[in-house]
Formats: sequence, C-alpha cells, structure tokens
Amino acid sequence: MRSFQSVYATAVLHKGSARAVEAGLPEVRTSQELCELTDDRYLSELSRRIFRAGLKHSMVDAKWPAFEQAFHGFDPWRVAMLADDELETLAHNPNIIRHFGKIKAVRANASWMLEVSKQHGCFGNFIAAWPGESIVELWLLLKKQGAQLGGQSAPRFLRMVGKDTFLLTDDVVSVLKAEAVVTKMPTSKRDLAAVQATFNRWAEESGRSLAAISRIVSFTANSL
Repeated sequence: MRSFQSVYATAVLHKGSARAVEAGLPEVRTSQELCELTDDRYLSELSRRIFRAGLKHSMVDAKWPAFEQAFHGFDPWRVAMLADDELETLAHNPNIIRHFGKIKAVRANASWMLEVSKQHGCFGNFIAAWPGESIVELWLLLKKQGAQLGGQSAPRFLRMVGKDTFLLTDDVVSVLKAEAVVTKMPTSKRDLAAVQATFNRWAEESGRSLAAISRIVSFTANSL
C-alpha cells in the first residue's frame, strides 16, 4: 500500500496544484462545536439524509423549509409524540416528500435520539466523543439503532453534521481496490476494519482529518 505522501502527490498531479487540492477539502467541526449543536439540528440533518437517499439532493433541500415546518422544527420531543394519524396526515402533505416509510423513520429516530441524549446529556456529546480511529463502528451502530440508516446513509449523515469521517464513494473504493485493501465495496466487518486501518495509517502519517484524506484519495481515482 502506498504512503500518504505518494497519494497526495498523485492528487496534486491530477488537480493541477496543491492549492487546488487544499481548496477542495471538506471542513469538520471541533468536538466542542459538535457538542453545541442542538438535538433538533441533528434530527433535521439525519432526516434530510434519509430523504436525500435515492433522490436529487437539490430537490430535497429545496423542500426542507417545508419539512422543518411540518415536523415542528424537528424538536425530538414533539416529533416522538406524533400520533399515527398525524403521520398519515404528513404522508398526504404536498409540500414535503410523501414517502411513508421515511416519514415514520423520522419519528422512530426522534425516540432513539431522546434515549441517546438521556444517556449522554445530548446527542452531540455522543457524536463528539466517538473516536475517529473506530469511526466505522459508529456507522454500524447508527445503522443498527437508527431507522433507514443503511448503505452509506450513516457516514453521509456524520459528514453533514461535521463529524470527522471518511466516505466510501465510488472513487475512494476504486483507489482502495487498486491498493489491494478490498476487492469490492466494503460492507462486511472484516473489510470495513481493513479500510479503517488504512485510513488510520494515512491519518497517522499525515496528521490530517479522515474527511480530508478521503477527499484527497478521491482526487487520485482518475489518475490510477
């Protein structure tokens, strides 16, 4: 497997300059900032990720103010208390995306978030405390305990709220395959552990965030 220095050099070659590489890197929130983000914002972003899945993101985002109104600002207490008939009414609201399974998932995730907040003081404390060296374990926990958080939804939600994580985009996976880390899109615990170990090594070598490394790796895909 190549060193991160070699990966970075390839990214610079492909993007044209180190400045172009650096300009394209995502920002992450500090632990304090993650703790200060309120539970309603976490529930909003979690829900937005769920509704984005399989749809054009810009279309979902354009409707999000209507979602905020329909779901009472995503206050977890208020959403968790939604009755079945209220969910049915939301499923006929023309201003939002009328996917009943995802609408029900919002209520389920609100209830789950309240439980997590009860244990940790707030949901942000839970997210902030999770170590990046085992971020895939957080993906798996979110998938197991949350609703509609399979596939790439868990890591993409974390990226949306600013938690440091890598993403398994097609470009990133193509590089990992070329480096013989995996042979296909990693879904098993074994393959995810191998990917985590690779990113941990590159993070130790470079001192960069997982999010930055992930983007830099993606920049090299077309240069392999």
